[in-house]
Amino acid sequence: MTDSKSEKQALTETRNPRTMYIDRVSTREAVKIFINEDMAVAKAVEACNESIAQTIELVLAAFRKGGRLIYTGAGTSGRLGVLDASECPPTFGVQPDMVMALIAGGKKAVTDAVEGAEDNVDAGRQDLESIKFSKNDILIGITASGTTPYVTGALNHARSLGAATVLLTCNPYGELPQTDVLINPAVGPEVITGSTRLKSGTACKMVLNMISSISMIRMGKVFENLMVDLMATNIKLRKRAVRIVMEGGRVPNYIAEAKLQEAEGDVKLAILLARTDLAVEQGRLKLEQAGRVLYKALGEIDHE
Repeated sequence: MTDSKSEKQALTETRNPRTMYIDRVSTREAVKIFINEDMAVAKAVEACNESIAQTIELVLAAFRKGGRLIYTGAGTSGRLGVLDASECPPTFGVQPDMVMALIAGGKKAVTDAVEGAEDNVDAGRQDLESIKFSKNDILIGITASGTTPYVTGALNHARSLGAATVLLTCNPYGELPQTDVLINPAVGPEVITGSTRLKSGTACKMVLNMISSISMIRMGKVFENLMVDLMATNIKLRKRAVRIVMEGGRVPNYIAEAKLQEAEGDVKLAILLARTDLAVEQGRLKLEQAGRVLYKALGEIDHE
């Protein structure tokens, strides 16, 4: 029987019996151990499908009233938030402040350890105040242990304003801060005890991928499975834009390039022009009337 103290210990801090002697196995055996441990991560995330869906609905509600999605975290968790937020503008063509990330210790903490930053509960609130966080926004706190003071301080402040809050953790035990939604994939003890950049980090990355991507899909930033609002800011992305217009517009390369030029680089508009006989201004108006949701502008139906 376990005592109450160990029951409250973060699962990520307990020792993994399957990796107890990983320091003395061969390289190939170590690789197998890592793979076997990681195979359980997807199942743990799958068990959270309902809470992930609830979170996405809250994100959409925030976006629709002009609010923002804000991530907050420390260490690895904070860096995962920074990574996800920073990829939204080039992938989905949104403004940089639509999805933002706060990390304990500030920008320096993205590449360097800032000792003690995560223990400052007031800093979580102060960082939210610095970006004028409001009740229209939604805050997702990312913390493998579930108890990081910096994140707790931010979540408590967000709740005091009446904003929606979500906790993403990998700890089924202990006293967790109160939030509207709890996403808690129980990935089990880490391969290296306490190293939450491993299974916990992978689980959190999977969840964040879904939250931001599905939210953007629901906002009309994707047509079929094509990223039609991408920002073609380099040669690779310009080539991708042409391929997307070819696929979505069902046209050969030379027409896709011509329609992209007509649309001044607007991939979504270029596809609409390629699929219809609309002039550029007519196409722009049609898109706006459909809320820039391309399948609606094309008169296509919803799929349940």
